[in-house]
Amino acid sequence: MTNYTLETKDSFVVLGFGTEMKSSYTDQAGLTKEKSDFWEAVQQDGRLDSLKSLAANDYIFAVNEAVNNKMMHYAGVMTAETLPEATRVIQFPQREYLIVRAEEETPEALRETLTGIAFGQALPEAKEVAYVGGPNATVEMGQKNGRVYGEMWIPVVRQ
Repeated sequence: MTNYTLETKDSFVVLGFGTEMKSSYTDQAGLTKEKSDFWEAVQQDGRLDSLKSLAANDYIFAVNEAVNNKMMHYAGVMTAETLPEATRVIQFPQREYLIVRAEEETPEALRETLTGIAFGQALPEAKEVAYVGGPNATVEMGQKNGRVYGEMWIPVVRQ
């Protein structure tokens, strides 16, 4: 049995820079490579630092969202501010979320682990809820003992 919780979260906004995923949603190796390349780029070119300067907290969001029939992936922060060059303001409504927690050696490994556990184990086991679509996010929350820790937040409805 996978360890997950169901929590109601207040609505919040994530400001992010994004990229369209070109790989099929079933091509995990392709998606992982695209996301890795994207995160390397936003860290190297300063876009992530510009977002961090506006953040309401220390959380770094990796958001997945379908927009206009395109699979999008964003690097973002929780903030009420905007940047003219930012790709998207992502609204997360007040609702119940399935939450999975993990810690890993790197932010990239954390994102992969959380996504795998959430979609591969927790959602199939959580018979009382269903994923409603909409944005979902891995949330890098900090470091302890040299490891990165965080959560995956997936919006759900009761079945």
